[in-house]
Amino acid sequence: MADIAERVSVEAAPVKLPLCVDLDGTLVRTDTLHEQFLQLLVHRPLAALLVLAVLLRGKAAFKHALSQLCPIQPESLPYQTDLVEFLREEKANGRTLVLATASDRAVAEPIAAHLGIFDQTLGSDGVHNLKARAKAERLNQLFGRGQYSYAGNSRADVAVWKDAGEVILVNAPRSVDAEMTRAGAVALRFGKRSGKLKLLVRAMRVYQWVKNVLVFIPLMLAHVFQIEVIAAAVSMFFAFSLTASAIYIVNDLLDLAADRNHPRKKKRPFASGDLQLSYGLLGPVLLVAGLVFAWLAISVHALLMLLIYVFVTTAYSAYLKTKPLVDVFTLAGLYSIRILAGGVATRIHVTIWLLGFSLFVFLSLAFLKRSSELTVAAAEGRTASGRRAYRPLDENLLRTMGIASAFTASLALSLYLGSDVARQHYAAPIWLWLVVPLVLFALGRLWLSGTRGYMTDDPIVYACKDRVCWIVVACVAIVFVLAMRGPDLTFL
Repeated sequence: MADIAERVSVEAAPVKLPLCVDLDGTLVRTDTLHEQFLQLLVHRPLAALLVLAVLLRGKAAFKHALSQLCPIQPESLPYQTDLVEFLREEKANGRTLVLATASDRAVAEPIAAHLGIFDQTLGSDGVHNLKARAKAERLNQLFGRGQYSYAGNSRADVAVWKDAGEVILVNAPRSVDAEMTRAGAVALRFGKRSGKLKLLVRAMRVYQWVKNVLVFIPLMLAHVFQIEVIAAAVSMFFAFSLTASAIYIVNDLLDLAADRNHPRKKKRPFASGDLQLSYGLLGPVLLVAGLVFAWLAISVHALLMLLIYVFVTTAYSAYLKTKPLVDVFTLAGLYSIRILAGGVATRIHVTIWLLGFSLFVFLSLAFLKRSSELTVAAAEGRTASGRRAYRPLDENLLRTMGIASAFTASLALSLYLGSDVARQHYAAPIWLWLVVPLVLFALGRLWLSGTRGYMTDDPIVYACKDRVCWIVVACVAIVFVLAMRGPDLTFL
């Protein structure tokens, strides 16, 4: 009797429909076609341009040609982890899983093999593009209309959902989710994308705009506060910010593979798949906007400064950042360009004293950035940091050169304080000597934080979040006020 009861229970258990899963935007949080084209554009730009001609033969032919030129690397893709976990559970329970995608089979099959959970793989074949209605008809032929479940993410999948027996939404847009909900067909939902505007702001790294405050330094030190001069500095700030954001986006696209292997950078919008690679087109748009704004709102000389910044930054992102020491000197130069650009925009001469002091300060911060990266990497058990060329043994040398640069910056500041230039600008320049220990204290604190592994951000961004650094800035401001308006203590 027990055997009969058990047999009846098994026979009464509902049989789950075969589960068919889309690839792009569903199983993986990115578009594999965009991934392939981007990699081809980075490594073989001429081939990327030539393969576009294949589009004349249809999208299926283009996908096939691209998959031959740039094979996909399944292990580097950002997967929809909650969906993959669900699929593994369903596979363990005996459910039939099918990868059904409009991507070329040469893309789909390595991914299916990498995951090892799919019973069958369907994809485009160079002639037929297995998308929308074509995918629905293929699944209807295999399983029968209404006799399969389908997991997808986009409006193109609506045609498949209408014929499916069960609807599973993965990262679906609100409009698609609402439409399928009204139809009363949604069985499960996976993933939830953040708002596009929030993601775009993150990709632009608006918080990094704080670095561009450096364009105001020539104006502040020259004590020139006319409205037109301030307006020129503000315009330069925004022109620089738009241009810098464009470079950040391009840099993220270039570093896509390296970022996905980094414990923190893998959470960036493009690396994580939260933001589709097609939004990378925002980079060129911001670049043009920044350059045109500098030209029209300021001057052709301001445009020239931005073009120099773009050229150096592009060279840095593509090549120079992989070269030891070259990268830190380039970083220091990129910071100093902001000060020079502020001088050009406001037509205020940047003294050799300011340039020398700033170069050594930024050189110290650049060494700190690399040193702290090695410190954090060692703490996390990593031996390399992205595309950098430094090794763990280099950390002590980087630290030594960086701290030496900090003291050299203080020496340059001390020499300036004893110069005729300082006496011309300040009524009581003796007060400025207090700036020297304040600067050394601030740089020493940053180096101490980096050595202890606290610094995971850019040093300037980290300093902007540090309460003690703000206190130092306030003290420096008070000292400058005293130097301009305070009592002259040279008689002491």
